[in-house]
Amino acid sequence: MTDFLALAQPGVQKLSPYVPGKPVDELARELDLDPATIVKLASNENPLGPSPKALQAIRDELAELTRYPDGNGFALKSLLAERCGVQTSQVTLGNGSNDILELVARAYLAPGLNAVFSEHAFAVYPIATQAVGAQGKVVPARDHGHDLQAMLAAIDANTRVVFIANPNNPTGTWFGPQALSDFLARVPEHVLVVLDEAYIEYAQGDELPDGLDYLARHENLLVSRTFSKAYGLAALRVGYAISSAQIADVLNRVRQPFNVNSLALAAACAAFDDAEYLAQSRRVNDAGMAQLEAGFRALGLGWIPSRGNFVAVDLGRESMPLYQALLREGVIVRPVANYGMPTYLRVSIGLPEENARFLEALAKVLGA
Repeated sequence: MTDFLALAQPGVQKLSPYVPGKPVDELARELDLDPATIVKLASNENPLGPSPKALQAIRDELAELTRYPDGNGFALKSLLAERCGVQTSQVTLGNGSNDILELVARAYLAPGLNAVFSEHAFAVYPIATQAVGAQGKVVPARDHGHDLQAMLAAIDANTRVVFIANPNNPTGTWFGPQALSDFLARVPEHVLVVLDEAYIEYAQGDELPDGLDYLARHENLLVSRTFSKAYGLAALRVGYAISSAQIADVLNRVRQPFNVNSLALAAACAAFDDAEYLAQSRRVNDAGMAQLEAGFRALGLGWIPSRGNFVAVDLGRESMPLYQALLREGVIVRPVANYGMPTYLRVSIGLPEENARFLEALAKVLGA
């Protein structure tokens, strides 16, 4: 029998598939639970559900499902360009921001080249890098976050991409404006810096830098964002990148035609225009974060301070048995042992009653 794994590219052979958060229906089938009683806090989804304006935009678009979507995404790109203060030629649309990361890898990485990223960083960085045969250079984390100075030191003549996330998933750690300024000033011009800002909308004030403010000074910068988190459109898979027009042109050469579907394009435009929905998302997230932190404190647990819509809690022991016990209680969170954090669980911020249910179940399985 032919070994088709052996025929795959060497980088692909060594990959493990990305494991998403367990779906509610899957857990219900496995443990014979009522899906309505299950709480899912595993995938950093917006607990509010989608914006009513986005839902209406989807309804309005349904009659056109026989038509291909606008392959250029004119309406969404125009709106993004206007709000972000750039030209439409600087915008690249993706099937989620994961697609943007894949486009970067396909366009700029190859065997003999490498990408630099941090320990405990998003799993798609090494997946995208290895899939095209490039080397991933993993830089040890500092206090669970990016050690930007060490990442600079890891760059060599064969480095083409540096992936940095602010805030970082799954740790929630972040760096400030001065740290980003210093880093960008020292990155060689031949290295593309991908600043992954999937959770930037949850930031308050000037604690986190806005990557868009640095584009004019750094032609080798690409800012990646998504509508899956704060805008509540995870199922529709729509993300975007803002970069120089030349980088966007390169990415569009390898981008699949019609990579963002019509419903996603319409919903993203509507959600982006719904300022009250975004403000409510922030309020719910801030209150939920405070609720979970208070619960962890009461249980005597440590956690990593986060600026995303999730928090990594340290259980002080191997997390997998407790994760399994939480599943039996009908609560889905995310183990992160595969990120080198075997004692942690990542918990998405939910509605108040969902957070309370999780904390109650956590206390039970801990024997508190």
